Amino acid sequence: MAQVQRMSRLMIKTLRDDPADAETLNHKLLVRAGYVRRTAAGIWTWLPLGKKVLENITRVVREEMDAIGGQEVLLPALLPKESYEASGRYDEYGALLFRLKDRKGADYLLGPTHEEIFTQVVKDQITSYKDLPVILYQIQTKYRDEARPRAGVLRGREFQMKDSYSFDTTDEGLAEAYGLHRAAYIRIFERLGLDYRIVSAVSGAMGGSASEEFLAPAPAGEDTFVDCPACDYAANTEAVTFEAAAADGSAHGPVEELDTPDTPTIETLAAHLGVPASATLKNLLVKIDGEIVAVGVPGDREVDLGKLGEHLAPAVVELVTAEDFEGRPDLVRGYVGPQGLDKVRYIADPRVAAGTAWITGANKPGTHAKNVVAGRDFEVDDYLDVVVVEAGDPCPKCGTGLKLDRAIEIGHIFQLGRKYADTFQLDVLGQNGKPVRVTMGSYGIGVSRAVAALAEQTADEQGLCWPREIAPADVHVVAAGKALQTELALDVAGRLGDAGVRVMVDDRAGVSPGVKFTDAELIGVPKILVAGRRSAEGVLELKDRRTGEREELTVDEAIARLTARD
Repeated sequence: MAQVQRMSRLMIKTLRDDPADAETLNHKLLVRAGYVRRTAAGIWTWLPLGKKVLENITRVVREEMDAIGGQEVLLPALLPKESYEASGRYDEYGALLFRLKDRKGADYLLGPTHEEIFTQVVKDQITSYKDLPVILYQIQTKYRDEARPRAGVLRGREFQMKDSYSFDTTDEGLAEAYGLHRAAYIRIFERLGLDYRIVSAVSGAMGGSASEEFLAPAPAGEDTFVDCPACDYAANTEAVTFEAAAADGSAHGPVEELDTPDTPTIETLAAHLGVPASATLKNLLVKIDGEIVAVGVPGDREVDLGKLGEHLAPAVVELVTAEDFEGRPDLVRGYVGPQGLDKVRYIADPRVAAGTAWITGANKPGTHAKNVVAGRDFEVDDYLDVVVVEAGDPCPKCGTGLKLDRAIEIGHIFQLGRKYADTFQLDVLGQNGKPVRVTMGSYGIGVSRAVAALAEQTADEQGLCWPREIAPADVHVVAAGKALQTELALDVAGRLGDAGVRVMVDDRAGVSPGVKFTDAELIGVPKILVAGRRSAEGVLELKDRRTGEREELTVDEAIARLTARD
């Protein structure tokens, strides 16, 4: 027997117009359909229908995690700072971390993720290799102090997340746990009805080595990923790599200085010399943990500061300011070149390969230099992929031009290795009686993000259109208005509920049929069953919310159709 939700008693308020501050589809529709309510910037109340959708996603996640042997726990959200200081992430998270003090002045934080605490729990509970491997998980509220919360529940300051962690004594065991999670995620997202891509990723502040993201393509997405039309390569733009072969620099003449007044930018320089921007070398000055560093890329490309930060994590990367040039005569603003920068570390994109020649700053005001050859006239300290990826860049796997798409990150899996085990000295007694350092994996799913992603991917002009697995009901029964129609609707709803079908029935008095039909489309339950003009004959209209197909059925036919197992 399933619950019958009567809209005459359900706390729901639908809106005809979009909220004034809503920019994305999920924000507009989840508010208009009565699923969520804004409490403050980035903080949302989940109303009865929204809570049902959230719980349905949670159920699917829990079932698949249990199926791979995961054990569910619940850790506190309020955490002492010492654990995060030990890992270095108390500082690394910076302003994203919610920090607070208790009445005694002790420092705490609201957990953004729980690697440290899980590691400490296992250190306390497990002492022998015989107790491993183990997979622990929780479904819990996380907190991040986003500077610009936006896109409804997609980018909030608190959010629901499933995070799980695997613990093993061998790298082979870690790889197996990683594979189990990867397969479980595929089953989860397919059950949820999400269109998704699995892409190569970087680990960022999480640390670790192997890393993949599960992305749901959507215009509202904040992640950009690349897709190769000719092979199976897909990656987050921050994980795209480029390899350039060394060029023959012997054909280039000696360095020649050029008088280039008033050309401090690539655009003004290229126009002054009548050359393409790609012939020039852009040198961006940044500070890495306070040290000034130059980053070289072709003049027609931009430096991806996020990508640079990922490469150099946990170091802090920031742009230089005007004050940073004071007392540094070797740094001529707008005219910096890598040749002669003896006191500055030089990082370059692989496109600045040995043997390539460039027009670049001459480290003198109003002066540039040409025939500046990498490996001959300057040395690169570190090669890192740091340019903003563009459509048409070569696929690292097959060389075909890549496509760019926007997406929502809905899952991320990492092989953390021993980063946190080393921090907290997580050892167990091995088979030989000696301590063995444990290796870990970390695996996250954005539960509330999945709600937003589904809304973005499945909605149409009329409203939300949920997949059956996570919809707040299987059938939305609408009584068109008259007493006979309401009586029939309630009777059919009761019979469906007795048969185990989840039913929402619109039995509201004094609400016009037009409003009820509009609300049924907006709320987005997969099937809409209408007790309308032929109710006296015992005939109902069944509509498929996604396809719009309609058919008239007798009451018995409708019940048989809706209770049939697919």
